[in-house]
Amino acid sequence: MTDDPPRDNLRGGAWLLADLSLNIWALSIVKWLGADYPATQIVFLRALVGLVLILPMAWRRRAAFRALPDLGLHLLRVGFAVTGLTASFFALPRVPMATFSAVGFTRPLITMVMAAVLLREVIGRRRWAAAGVAFVGIVIAVNPREVPWNWGLAAMIVVVLSGSAAVIATRRLRAAPVVVMMVFYTAGLTLFSAPFTALNWTPIQPGHLLPLLLIGCFAQVAQLCFLKAHYHGGAGFLSVLAYLSLVFSVGVGFFVFGERPGPAFALGASLVVGAAVWVTADPRDARPKS
Repeated sequence: MTDDPPRDNLRGGAWLLADLSLNIWALSIVKWLGADYPATQIVFLRALVGLVLILPMAWRRRAAFRALPDLGLHLLRVGFAVTGLTASFFALPRVPMATFSAVGFTRPLITMVMAAVLLREVIGRRRWAAAGVAFVGIVIAVNPREVPWNWGLAAMIVVVLSGSAAVIATRRLRAAPVVVMMVFYTAGLTLFSAPFTALNWTPIQPGHLLPLLLIGCFAQVAQLCFLKAHYHGGAGFLSVLAYLSLVFSVGVGFFVFGERPGPAFALGASLVVGAAVWVTADPRDARPKS
């Protein structure tokens, strides 16, 4: 048996929706400016801003950093996060917003499998079915036969694998204080990306500094929402609800970047939304086996 607090999927879902919304705006700025700067430089600026924002809270909660257990797991999580975020920032300017989100949504399916195998979380048949329906919807919406292969798509494979591993590490560290998780993540991103940024620094163009700093602001608050979501919600519930990000991102792609989805996207997105609503309407707890 586990002594962890019981899951609260409704609360976890609310935190996840906040995380998705903030991340969409951060990624929109990356898509706008990402081709002008190395991915490691954007990762560094994003992390540095986040670190500055979180330092006052870290100082107030400094007692939480004494005698930390699972230090190796914290470092492993940071390593996966650095790899995934760098690959993500490289890929985004090179693929349509819809493609970026759709390929990224193979990650929740992998996360569900990892959670079932490694964390012994029970993923009910209803959620497996909803995940399958949502995945079919993504395939229909994106139509992979019409997406040309490029290095952006290759980077998305790295995003999916490293992102799934980072989520599993996050869930294994559920007992760690949120401030510890955020500081390790943000400081780790800053330290790991700093040498590559120094070697490949590109001068920031006029008018680009504020948007680049906003990436860090949006992303740091989103990280807090993400940690809260995975503290409260079960993996199966959150994995399927996360498919709503496809609708958010394609909406931004349409209104901001002029990317116009066709009828296939409307059908696929309907399946995604339907699957998310279906599983949200039955927010039962996914508990570990005894």
